[in-house]
Amino acid sequence: MVNVRTEVVINLPRTEVAEYAANPDNAPKWYVNIHRSQRLTDGPLGVGSKAAFTAKFLGRELNYTYEFVEYVPGRKLVMRTAQGPFPMQTTYTWTDDGGGTRMVLGNSGSPSGFSRLAGLVMEPMIRRENRKDLQRLKSILESGQ
Repeated sequence: MVNVRTEVVINLPRTEVAEYAANPDNAPKWYVNIHRSQRLTDGPLGVGSKAAFTAKFLGRELNYTYEFVEYVPGRKLVMRTAQGPFPMQTTYTWTDDGGGTRMVLGNSGSPSGFSRLAGLVMEPMIRRENRKDLQRLKSILESGQ
């Protein structure tokens, strides 16, 4: 079982941070390992929305689809994928922090086809990548890019 939680404070209003981070179209801009995203459902984002992502992890290209299973705009997003070697749930939460926003990024999952040892090795790697991603998000948003 992998359970990683990282957070960052971004010096912008919560609604602005949440709107940008929750939009799958922006994922390749701020996730270091994601290089392609595509919405699979039309209309506004909400529970049931799906997006496909292509990422590089451990030197391999991974294709996976996330489904929004919980979404409270400006507060919380929970996405889940069931396919692939590593079923994962990703949770974003946004809270006010002074004049800025505290964003928490959580990943949890149980690697299938991997040993428990692989999960132990992957957890610190995921944590390190998540820190990079949140710092990149902070940099993009605070610089107005």
